Amino acid sequence: MSVLVYTENADGKFKKSIFEAVSYAHAIAVQNNTNLIAISIGDVSAEELTALGKYGAEKVLNVSNEKLKNFVNQAYASVIAEAAKKQSADIVVLSNSFSGRGLAPRLGVKLEAGVADGAVSLPDQSEGKFKVKKTAFSGKAFAIVELTSANKVISLTPNSYKIVETSAGAAIEDFSPEVKASDLAAVIKEIVRATDKVSLPDADIVVSGGRGLKGPENWGMIEELADLLGAALACSKPVSDAGWRPHSEHVGQTGIAVSPNLYIAIGISGAIQHLAGISSSKVIVVINKDAEAPFYKVADYGIVGDAFEVVPKLIMAIKEYKASA
Repeated sequence: MSVLVYTENADGKFKKSIFEAVSYAHAIAVQNNTNLIAISIGDVSAEELTALGKYGAEKVLNVSNEKLKNFVNQAYASVIAEAAKKQSADIVVLSNSFSGRGLAPRLGVKLEAGVADGAVSLPDQSEGKFKVKKTAFSGKAFAIVELTSANKVISLTPNSYKIVETSAGAAIEDFSPEVKASDLAAVIKEIVRATDKVSLPDADIVVSGGRGLKGPENWGMIEELADLLGAALACSKPVSDAGWRPHSEHVGQTGIAVSPNLYIAIGISGAIQHLAGISSSKVIVVINKDAEAPFYKVADYGIVGDAFEVVPKLIMAIKEYKASA
């Protein structure tokens, strides 16, 4: 038996969430004293595929087929299921992304497997059982599910597991399964990706604003700071609820979970629901005029001051630094 991980790509590149999924799948393979095999569908360079070995994949099945150039739920599920059967993989792992949420249940049917979608930690395999902690009720709670089937499908919530480098590279093997016409009854003709801003889940730096900014008209300085740092924009739940910023920028327990190298919180008090979504950040910087704000208890660095005074000075300092560099 083995573990199979599906590594979805965006324009031939793997995102951070995929390296998390491969690291997670490798840890499961270690738990079960078996090997990890990755499968990639689409046009991906040999260099990108080989790099998956850094995170534990021993072999990469490369599927290159013009019919599968764009993501097709049913066809991709059939290909992954066939790969799982060929490699005798009883555990299939994928990222709980937009495509992953469509693939997981289909794989469950094709492989007669139990499905744990939105996993947030490694399976507990003690006492001969297989239990997975996962999100429930749109991220408002957690559930422990036990998978009792021989085959299992797990989709990992992005930013819930660390990236771990283990080895040097993976062997690449071409895999050419039959693509049935019935699986292509509905196809995606075109995918338009937003390219004008940094993707929040994959960002190394995140600049986030809260109610302390008083209104959407004051977001200009937050956008300027993010632009200078090459950062993604985020906000607290009250801000998105008020319509100041889009819900796609809402970070927290009921929003997007992030794990950047640097998280800058401006005018955010730090309610526990917000902290739940940013706790994996490596360095947290807080700017808030309330010295008793809960955020300061978890911050690595803090500036007690008015954001309308601090942020413009910070922007000026960054500009001066860049000009002298």
